[in-house]
Amino acid sequence: MEFFSKHFELNKINEGIFAAIAKDGGGAVGNAGFVDLGNKTIIFDTFNTQQAAEDLIAAAEKFTGRKPSWVINSHWHGDHIRGNQVFKEAEIVSTHRTFEQMKKVHPDRIKNQKDGMDELSEYIKTLLENHCSIDNPNEKNNMDKKISFLKEIESSLPGLKLTLPTCTFKAEFEIIGQKRRAKLICFGPGHSICDSILYLPDDHTVFMGDLLFVETHPSLFEESNLENWIKSLESVLQFNIQLAVPGHGQVGAAEHLGILKNYLKRFVLMKQEDTYSDEIPYEYLQWSNGELYQQNIKMISKNALQKKEEARK
Repeated sequence: MEFFSKHFELNKINEGIFAAIAKDGGGAVGNAGFVDLGNKTIIFDTFNTQQAAEDLIAAAEKFTGRKPSWVINSHWHGDHIRGNQVFKEAEIVSTHRTFEQMKKVHPDRIKNQKDGMDELSEYIKTLLENHCSIDNPNEKNNMDKKISFLKEIESSLPGLKLTLPTCTFKAEFEIIGQKRRAKLICFGPGHSICDSILYLPDDHTVFMGDLLFVETHPSLFEESNLENWIKSLESVLQFNIQLAVPGHGQVGAAEHLGILKNYLKRFVLMKQEDTYSDEIPYEYLQWSNGELYQQNIKMISKNALQKKEEARK
């Protein structure tokens, strides 16, 4: 691909369909992408910073020949919506619940981060001072990526403005173009309190947002609904899917939905049996972000304990 961004790697996965896979240390964090419908262009998710989103809009204009008409926010988390402000001429679409959560949470979150910019700058300065004392090449590389990422946050915060969706839907929303059609589908809560996918039925391709992680451990939150997340993956597996763009990780296929489904089932079983092991199973040892496995164990055990205490009251 004749396009370079320090924030993402652009992958052409089919004619007119592009996945933007986040690079470590850049300002993207989560994956995004864009689709040429023939007479209009859809952006799926907008990254964590304006500068990453600016590169995304440049790539979309280069390879589709037009400005984006539609922008999709798959869910409310910052690494998928904080680039919204650069898409000034597009209609921004999400579920109504995603819209409400963005409106509720992000104003204070962004304000607090802006108020803490001096502390962030000092933290980056401390990391740079300690950087020279690191001898291990892997640790040094990880530190480089961390510093680079924090600098992207530092750069983005002064001009960051929350830009909310301009159009909402409940369960399904279809956009029809001259070349292809695209369906937005919401299965309800999963990774977040409300997750949407972008399904391209004529191309057997789906943009999954954070309902799919490929060969990287998923993030489980207090809001996550593992049982419905599993049902959502099972529903998508009923489609004729060949390619699946995850919220994190490289472009996958239908089999990766099944792999993540089994991963989540393991956590559901631990919760049901009230037995938790923080030892990563063999089949997931090569996945990135292994530290999330232990964090996920703590999360579900904490939630299970809270529910028990609530049941006793």
